[in-house]
Amino acid sequence: MDYSAYFTAALSRLRDERRYRVFADLERIAGRFPHALWHSPQGPRNVVIWCSNDYLGMGQHPKVIGAMVETATRMGTGAGGTRNIAGTNHPLVELERELADLHRKEAALVFTSGYISNETGISTLAKLMPNCLILSDAWNHNSMIEGVRQAHCQKQIFRHNDMAHLEELLAAADPVRPKLVVFESLYSMDGDVAPIARICDLADRYGAMTYVDEVHAVGMYGARGGGIAERDGLMERLDVIEATLAKAFGCIGGYIAGSAALIDAVRSYAPGFIFTTALPPPVAAAATAAIRHLKASSWERERHQERAARTKAVLTAAGLPVMTSPTHIVPLFVGDPERCKAASDLLLAEHGIYIQPINYPTVPRGTERLRITPSPYHDDALIDRLAEAAVDVWHKLRLPLKERALAAE
Repeated sequence: MDYSAYFTAALSRLRDERRYRVFADLERIAGRFPHALWHSPQGPRNVVIWCSNDYLGMGQHPKVIGAMVETATRMGTGAGGTRNIAGTNHPLVELERELADLHRKEAALVFTSGYISNETGISTLAKLMPNCLILSDAWNHNSMIEGVRQAHCQKQIFRHNDMAHLEELLAAADPVRPKLVVFESLYSMDGDVAPIARICDLADRYGAMTYVDEVHAVGMYGARGGGIAERDGLMERLDVIEATLAKAFGCIGGYIAGSAALIDAVRSYAPGFIFTTALPPPVAAAATAAIRHLKASSWERERHQERAARTKAVLTAAGLPVMTSPTHIVPLFVGDPERCKAASDLLLAEHGIYIQPINYPTVPRGTERLRITPSPYHDDALIDRLAEAAVDVWHKLRLPLKERALAAE
C-alpha cells in the first residue's frame, strides 16, 4: 500500500485548482513595521507588509515587548501544563480580569487561539443546552462553522446579514427551545458589519442567546477598543463576546466573555480548554499590556482609520477595483485564482510589496482578491507606492482598471 500517494494526489488537486498555498519566509523587525526582511530564494530582501492582521502594530509596541520580556525573565517561558494540572499563572488571571472589564462582562476565559475559543466555545455552550438550535450567519468564519458542527445539534444557516431570513427561522422554532444566534461583528474578507442591534432585537423577541465574534474589531473600534459592539453601545445586550489577542493586541490567544455562570460552565466542560496547555505567562502579560494601552490611547485607532481611508481613496483614484467596505479592510477584486496569485507574486518580486492572495475556500470562487490591511505606520509615500505598483501589475496581467483611469492615461 502506497500511503504517500493519497497525500500526493491531494496536493495535486490543490495545484490543479490553483489553491496550493506557498508561504513567504518573512522576518519582521521590531521598530520597523511595516517593513520586514523577506528571505527569498535569491537571498534577503527588504519588503513592505500590506496584509498583516497586527492591525495597529502592537506586536512591536515597547510596552508589550517590555511586559513579555520582564515576565519571561521573572517567571520563565512556559505555563507548565493545563490550568487544571499546573494551576493558573497569575498573569493569566490578570488578563481575564482585563478582558471582562474591556467588554463590561462578569467574567472572561482565555484559550490558546481565537480558533479554539470559537470551536470550543460554541460547541460547549450548545451541548449544555438540551435540544439547542444554532442559527449561524452564512459568512461565518471556519472556526465558528467547526464549533457549530462539533455541537452535534440542529443548525440553520441564515443568509448573510439577512434579518428577514433570521426572523423567519426564529419565528418557526419552538418558543421554549434553546436557541443560539452566532455571527461576526466585522466580516474580514469584505469588511462589512453585522446589524448587531437588529440581531439583538430579534433575539429578545424570540428568546434566543447571542454569540458575536469580534475578532477583527476588538481593539479597533469603540472608545476603549471593545469592538463594534462597544462603538454602537450594544455590549450589554450580547450574551457572549468572543475575540482574539492575535490581531489588534499583537499577541496570540483567544477568549470569550460573558456572565460568571456561563464562563464557569465553559471552563468546567470544554475539552478544548480542559485538555490544552495554558497560555504562557509572558504572552498573557504582553496581551494585558496591549489591552491596557489601547483602553487609554485612541491615537492608534484614529490614525489607523485615517490611513485606511487614504489607502482606499488613492487606490480608487488610480482606477483599481477597490471593493466597497465601511471598515479598515481594503479588498482589491481580481476574480480569478491564477491571476490573483500572479498579482501577489509580481507585487512581491518586482515591487517589494507583500500581499497574500485570498482564494477559495476563504472566499467563494470567482471572488478572489488581494486583501489589504493598512496600519497606522503606512505613511503617504508607502500608500502612493502601493498604488503605482498595483497599477503596473494590473497592466502586466491585463486585469481591468476603471474606465476613467484608462482614459486619463
